Amino acid sequence: MYKLTRPDGFDFYSKTINYRDNIGKIIRVTDFDPPKKGSCGKGLHASRNPNDCFIGARIPCAAFRVKGVQKIAGDKVKSRYQGLKVIEEITDLDVLFGWNYSEAINPINPFKIEPPEIQDIHIELLKKWASVRASVWDSMWDSVGAYMGSLFPGIKKWKHIEHKPGEYPFQPCVDLWKMGLVPSFDGKIWQIRGGEKGEVLYTASNQRRGNYKEERCHST
Repeated sequence: MYKLTRPDGFDFYSKTINYRDNIGKIIRVTDFDPPKKGSCGKGLHASRNPNDCFIGARIPCAAFRVKGVQKIAGDKVKSRYQGLKVIEEITDLDVLFGWNYSEAINPINPFKIEPPEIQDIHIELLKKWASVRASVWDSMWDSVGAYMGSLFPGIKKWKHIEHKPGEYPFQPCVDLWKMGLVPSFDGKIWQIRGGEKGEVLYTASNQRRGNYKEERCHST
């Protein structure tokens, strides 16, 4: 079983129980609801899947392996106990959750990266991203969505687009993002922006038409 807490080890709800200070000990509560209140009533909660703990937690967080004591109620997501024995703190949260937690709490800001001069390799990545985005054509798959999706390598199949098993189909946008280059599209014009002020470094007309005019810009 797993329990997520605030980074300082205190629980999210009451902010009074310090799990880090109780490793090897049993934490108990006396003010708990009867079983008829179900898994969400008063008590100490834990889940078998650490990702299920986010129902009552958020990032950043700390994670602990626990053992339930005197179970009150439970369902497929979490269980409620009178007590929890704190076995250990888990520090490698990337491995625990199965996604890139360390980057999720400290995401890359492309506008903080000194952008390179636009070259053919960047334009090719933009073309690939334009093609992928056109096939999906969903507003959630903009540059931010593409970057955030890359933090979840455990997802092997993405909806609304055909791709090879295990391949992240929006990687061209992520590659640009990590270089400090952010692609955008207003329905007619594609642009690549970069630098602290998000200056336009490159523009091109709708690349889906296959015949477009490009302009490389130079920031000062």
